[in-house]
Amino acid sequence: MRLSEYTDYTLRVLMYCAAHRDRLVTIGELAEHHGLSKNHLMKVVNDLARQGLLVTTRGRGGGLRLLAEPETIRIGDVVRSTETDFRLVECFDATTNACTLSPSCRLKHLFDDALAGYFKALDGATLADMTQGLQGPSATTARSNRSHAVRKLPTVVAPPTSRRASRPGRSA
Repeated sequence: MRLSEYTDYTLRVLMYCAAHRDRLVTIGELAEHHGLSKNHLMKVVNDLARQGLLVTTRGRGGGLRLLAEPETIRIGDVVRSTETDFRLVECFDATTNACTLSPSCRLKHLFDDALAGYFKALDGATLADMTQGLQGPSATTARSNRSHAVRKLPTVVAPPTSRRASRPGRSA
């Protein structure tokens, strides 16, 4: 199972905010730290604010901050709220299932059990577990030193480039 980029970004925002609880974090700071688009991050932050996980402050001196305690935010709940489809195989959806093996196939039960195990593991971890020991500017150093306990999320999108620079034959 592969998580969407949106879920990846959501987890990154939450982890960064949890590691910097003592101050407001800006979208620009998040974008620079993770090499992600500000526009994508604004969508993620707005959704997290609507869910009551972040509080945002507009204007000069504004930013965002984790509203809920990291110990109360289960990773499984975050994944459920951001992913749209957990149908591992066609037969998970009775309305679109056209598999001829369905009446006698045992794979659906195996995949059901696998999905339940996946969420059991995610529900057993909180945001606090994922950010324990990561505080302030030394978060990157601490994260790499603790790679056996906390995995750094891979960068899934290259930093944005100028559209004009990518179009051959056009002058600026």
